[in-house]
Amino acid sequence: MSALENSTGKSFTKKMNIHKLKKGAGVPYPVEIVDIMGLESAEGGIKEEDIIKAFQGHILDDYTFNPVGAITDDNPKHKKNPTLRDKVHCLVCVLSADSVSRMEDDVFEKMKQVRESASLLGIPQVIVMTRVDKACELVSQDLTKIYDSKKIKEKVDVCSVNVGIPLNAIYPVKNYSESITQDLVIDRFILTALRDILNFANDYVERELEKDD
Repeated sequence: MSALENSTGKSFTKKMNIHKLKKGAGVPYPVEIVDIMGLESAEGGIKEEDIIKAFQGHILDDYTFNPVGAITDDNPKHKKNPTLRDKVHCLVCVLSADSVSRMEDDVFEKMKQVRESASLLGIPQVIVMTRVDKACELVSQDLTKIYDSKKIKEKVDVCSVNVGIPLNAIYPVKNYSESITQDLVIDRFILTALRDILNFANDYVERELEKDD
């Protein structure tokens, strides 16, 4: 549940955006993707407090994030008593493989603090590492070599060490940034990540429901 990045590494999401996945005829799946403003340097980006409030379900759709200050309880977009349905069930951070080695230490520190807050609430966390083809020439030529690439392994290791997320919770993928033609190899890595995210989220919901029984 973190904003996507553009090629400059800056967040282009400024508002709380809740995307409903739909089947044919507009029928929604029981899945929502919550997209929020990204973590950037100390001078910009979303406040950690807002991320925590977002995955606790306190921030409503279309809220405009303020890099200067977190949402207040009297804001019309603040929900006082969120239900389990309002909460985030899996925290997903999207990082770009070709820029992760250049990320500032304070951004990693923000990520670590957010992860620790999610852990205290029992929320599972993963990293989706995009643009792997831009970070490694071998992978750019043959995406099936993604787990053979030393460069991609180095990027994954950097994320794991700096954020504290296990290696098996980091998913390297390629974006559909330069092509709209469906590619089965690209889809395989994306769908594997999505499958595991949904499984983690489902496990979290089941645990929370068991607490109420």
